[in-house]
Amino acid sequence: MPKEERVEDVLLFNDCTLPRLDSLFDLEQIRPCPLLDEWLNTQSDISEFERQVLGLMREKLIVGADDWNEVELAYNFIGPIMSFVNFTGRKCNFFAERPFSGNVEGITMRGRPDGMIASGVRVPGEPYFCFQEYKKEKNPEGDPAAQVLAAMLTAQEINGHRHPVYGCYIKGRDWFFLILREKEYAVSEPYIATREDIFDIFRILKSLRRIIFTMVGEESAHS
Repeated sequence: MPKEERVEDVLLFNDCTLPRLDSLFDLEQIRPCPLLDEWLNTQSDISEFERQVLGLMREKLIVGADDWNEVELAYNFIGPIMSFVNFTGRKCNFFAERPFSGNVEGITMRGRPDGMIASGVRVPGEPYFCFQEYKKEKNPEGDPAAQVLAAMLTAQEINGHRHPVYGCYIKGRDWFFLILREKEYAVSEPYIATREDIFDIFRILKSLRRIIFTMVGEESAHS
């Protein structure tokens, strides 16, 4: 694919598509990806209590997934899952719809990802994980994969390319996990939260918590 001429000075996350990002920044989607596989396959213990709570959440999603709007999906399912994992520490936190921007190869990238995990407690610092959510499974507006990848590219610049950037986007009951390192990115197959996959989703998020807590030097990185 010929590289697109970069005529814009500012590119909003919401205006991005995967072909546009691939062309603008010479990105390559790879498969397989050892870094993504390592993250997705890392084991984390899930207690019986956690299994019971996740089972209740799954039943609620089964009933509501086809009818909830984006905000209802966030309040009733995604938010409780993220809170249950607990990304809040002394040096990092989960933030929602906080604006951030950065310069990627001469283009100012700007937007408000639906969620991100970043250093800092009251205000976000360096972002490590970008999250695009609240998208309905049927006819979602925009390209959630490209929107989260645009945020990840910006996060990579803010972090000075020191480590991979993690991401996720959701379309209804389907969760997709991403990883970006330099010019290469990978996207997982969907994990379907109305099935047994909900336990894998929770395990993957718990593994992400350990990864990020280790990055920022949290004492509870192995909890």
